Amino acid sequence: MLTSVELMLEKWNHFEGKEIEIEIEIAIAIVIAIEKNLSLHTDWQEKAREEVIEIFKGKNPTPDDNGIAKLKTMTMIINETLRLYPSVVAKNRMVTRETRLGDLLLPGNIEVLIPCLVSHNDPKIWGEYALLFKPDQFAEGVTKAAKNIMAYIPFGLGPRMCIYRHKLCDDRSDAFFLNDPSTAFTLSPTYVHSPA
Repeated sequence: MLTSVELMLEKWNHFEGKEIEIEIEIAIAIVIAIEKNLSLHTDWQEKAREEVIEIFKGKNPTPDDNGIAKLKTMTMIINETLRLYPSVVAKNRMVTRETRLGDLLLPGNIEVLIPCLVSHNDPKIWGEYALLFKPDQFAEGVTKAAKNIMAYIPFGLGPRMCIYRHKLCDDRSDAFFLNDPSTAFTLSPTYVHSPA
């Protein structure tokens, strides 16, 4: 049986008969983070499995059926994992001309660093449980999850947003339980998360 990582890589290598260039290392790290979260939070693992079984009723999805888009629980789990473990720690942007950003006046020709990890873990934005795995905060979608919708930036913002974001999310959803809904994720008893 293929692992979720192998299944995802297999699909990407045969995407429309072409090999596509993508940040494979980042995608694998995200899949591992999702598997870790599912291992630690077996209640969410079970909800996601039940949803897959209910939606697909033992059939494999086809590109034509829109079933992956109906996986709300898995989407919430992916979004929450990307919030806690963003694909990059920070994003940089060039300010080309004088720009007002809230109370700040930024001069032109400077580089601004946007710390994703800081905004994704800020209790002022995400509430008192900001550092905990709480996928249900995405139940009404990404725009309602935080007090500031611009704080959730796992793929960037605006015209420079990652063009593969939808493919990555679809393939990550697909890779977990669709191959074998009886799959269960568990951590080794000797696993120690670092930093604790």
